[in-house]
Amino acid sequence: MDLAELRGLLDRHARPDMSTAIDGVLISKVDRREQPSPSMTGSVLALIAQGAKRIALGDRVYEYRAGQYLVASVDLPVTGHFTKASPQQPALGFGLVLHPATVAELLLQAAPGDVPPGGTGAPSALAVSDAPDELVDAVVRLVRLLDRPRDAAVLAPLIKREILWRLITGEQGGVVRQLGLADSSLTHIARAVRWIREHYAQAFRVEDVAQRAGMSVSAFYRNFQAVTAMSPIQFQKQIRLQEARLLLATHPNDVTGVGSRVGYDSASQFSREYRRQFGAPPSQDAARLRDTTGAGQRL
Repeated sequence: MDLAELRGLLDRHARPDMSTAIDGVLISKVDRREQPSPSMTGSVLALIAQGAKRIALGDRVYEYRAGQYLVASVDLPVTGHFTKASPQQPALGFGLVLHPATVAELLLQAAPGDVPPGGTGAPSALAVSDAPDELVDAVVRLVRLLDRPRDAAVLAPLIKREILWRLITGEQGGVVRQLGLADSSLTHIARAVRWIREHYAQAFRVEDVAQRAGMSVSAFYRNFQAVTAMSPIQFQKQIRLQEARLLLATHPNDVTGVGSRVGYDSASQFSREYRRQFGAPPSQDAARLRDTTGAGQRL
């Protein structure tokens, strides 16, 4: 496993906004240990080349370090931070956005028996494993293309497909494969997650969201909990509070208005739940946010 070359490539090509010249490829570089902060995962592969990170999803905690990867199959609200990072040894991570259509295409192309059978029910949306040598090698070859822009247009899509195939047939393949299965439990839950995210300020009945997802209420609740580690109402609250924090960064003097905009009828309930989530009441946290730049998602 050649993590040394990957560390050098990531360190050299890292940008503040994590973007790269290759579509869907992200690079994260953090030179200090951070306080836990909220973000959305996106549907991604995240491979750590140096350092370590801890992520909390509901009541589950995931830790991964150099030589390990995390797969997020649904865009979920998490709280995370790098636990090993310093100016001398910054945390370095590679990310690749996962697209359900590409997963489906690879599954259709695979010969019978080439893809391991899937399990029953919806898997957790997050999973951590040791990165096999073949996966690291493909990631290194993809990041090398940042130094070869003439080759990237042709070769990058091929290597991204190779990386995805390694995931599909790897230890966490069940999580990734369900991304491409139109009738999988994960796909139904992802549909519900998207609806709640788009209507987070709106009260809803779990029965109605289950119907939108095409599942019975009992199956929906069970699978939603399995995928997100939260109930649908808890998930909505997480989204509301994260959106409130973003709004407070630009409207620090309108705590009541922000709480109302994200769906809270009670200012005291908003303040109480906000403090429980972020460790400070909205007004105090807003003042702190004024002195910092908005933190983007870090893999």
